Amino acid sequence: MTELRRIAESRPVATLAAAFAEAGFEFALVGGPVRDAMLGRRVTDLDFTTSARPDQTRAILETLTKNIWDIGRDFGTIAAQIFGEQVEITTYRAETYRDDSRKPEVSFGDTIDGDLVRRDFTINALALMLPELRLVDVSGGVEDLVAGRIVTPASAEASFTDDPLRMLRAARFASQLGFEVAEETEAAMVRFADRLDIISAERVRDEFTKLLLTADPIPGIRLLVDTGLAARFLPELVALVTTQDDHGRHKDVYEHSLTVLRQAIELEQARHPSDAADEFAPDLIVRLAALLHDIGKPATRRFEHGGVTFHHHDMVGAKMTRKRLRELRFDNTTIKRVARLVELHLRFFGYSDQQWTDSAVRRYVRDAGGELEQLHILTRADVTTRNRRKAERLEHAYDDIERRIAELAEEEQLAAVRPELDGAAIMRLLDIPPGPLVGRAYSYLLELRLDEGMIGEEAAAERLISWYREQTAADES
Repeated sequence: MTELRRIAESRPVATLAAAFAEAGFEFALVGGPVRDAMLGRRVTDLDFTTSARPDQTRAILETLTKNIWDIGRDFGTIAAQIFGEQVEITTYRAETYRDDSRKPEVSFGDTIDGDLVRRDFTINALALMLPELRLVDVSGGVEDLVAGRIVTPASAEASFTDDPLRMLRAARFASQLGFEVAEETEAAMVRFADRLDIISAERVRDEFTKLLLTADPIPGIRLLVDTGLAARFLPELVALVTTQDDHGRHKDVYEHSLTVLRQAIELEQARHPSDAADEFAPDLIVRLAALLHDIGKPATRRFEHGGVTFHHHDMVGAKMTRKRLRELRFDNTTIKRVARLVELHLRFFGYSDQQWTDSAVRRYVRDAGGELEQLHILTRADVTTRNRRKAERLEHAYDDIERRIAELAEEEQLAAVRPELDGAAIMRLLDIPPGPLVGRAYSYLLELRLDEGMIGEEAAAERLISWYREQTAADES
């Protein structure tokens, strides 16, 4: 209780507790903050619940601060900033989904016990009543915290029928906390997986994103696949389970993808060793790309010459990635970046067999664009072979390509590969107006830059004029 007492006695919380008590309402710290404080985890958000209705909550807050937001009045939630601390306060409530509804129906409650029993899991159904510092545990949440167990306060059937998104939350908490989902809870996830279909794509996306950004998302992902939940919103991942790689000699593509994800996460931290543990920012782009990089394999699998091939699965996978992330309502930038990494994830393989020219290295950097660092991580993580000699060879080869990129970048400003003459210079030299010909000339100069590096503006101008004469002669003939 030491950490809980510290939170309760902090200026923002003590001030809030006193204000609600003076107004005659119950007030409590609830859910995740209580759970995390009891587990010794860092508490980042303060969530409160109260017997006051939303209008009453707002009226109390207006006596303390001008920084108030109705972030979810219809759901009973008011947010405010108190002495620099952002807090959310929600009226006691109960919510359920109609069979065909994507939005919960909310009704306000009158007791803390009634509010807690409707929450998702017992470990979150904990409240610290303030200011009296009384812990309320209506369903054995403390015991489940000690046991590392995820179980619903009421029956799993009632809980998942009320809010099917809780099934995804179970997977997220399994990864986030390292807990086991109770057998009866997991069985209910299997039975009610199809209920997830009534949840909006945005809510599914947000919960899945939270899972991916945990320190170890793999247990949660396995749970989603095993219960059939992943099939409802990410069927391409499930399709990997039975797709064998390398003539069946190695793990299936699903296991390979999970290994790539794990190794990508390890590389994220390794390549940013200066970040403190509580400041490390997980990279959603890398993690999505690692998980999805081989989703094109089932569609491209062919049995040829006594073996299995997956020709062009990178291009097919990129297309599938764009489609799936659009359906999950990811933003366009995220979709573009993840799909680009999936498309490029095979580009490096073959470098170890025959070193690339400087031109090929420049094109690699140009094609990766702003995702070059993520491509480094994904490509390295994609080496899961158990052949130690092969793994070492690939690692040394990628060390070499990163070294060459760094050298060329220092010499040629490689991060912004552009022709040495811009559009204005092209029009002036060739005495032509704006139009398609300027674009063709620019493309010619870009290819020249990629092939030969920086040759100087004077040489570039001579080559451009020579190219233009050839184009003119060809057009006239």
